[in-house]
Amino acid sequence: MNNYELVFIARGDLDGETLTDFVQNYAGLIENLGGQVDQVETWGKRRLAYPIRKQNEGYYYVTQIQLDPSAIQEVERVLKLADAVLRYLVIRRA
Repeated sequence: MNNYELVFIARGDLDGETLTDFVQNYAGLIENLGGQVDQVETWGKRRLAYPIRKQNEGYYYVTQIQLDPSAIQEVERVLKLADAVLRYLVIRRA
């Protein structure tokens, strides 16, 4: 398994309960794919540099995960299809 850092921005108009459910579902997806979520940091609600899908603010999350390289494509697919996610970035850590 490789170590990855995943940063994503959730829509700013979501309430706290919806955000918590989304993060828990995301962690469950990683575990179902045979991975492990090491850490989830919440940076909070911040103003975006430019509007994304008519949103001016978003909730930033930084996660440290361990996952097989073959499963990263599935994680990216799910994040791309999620309405709650405005942007995401997956980086392999050394």
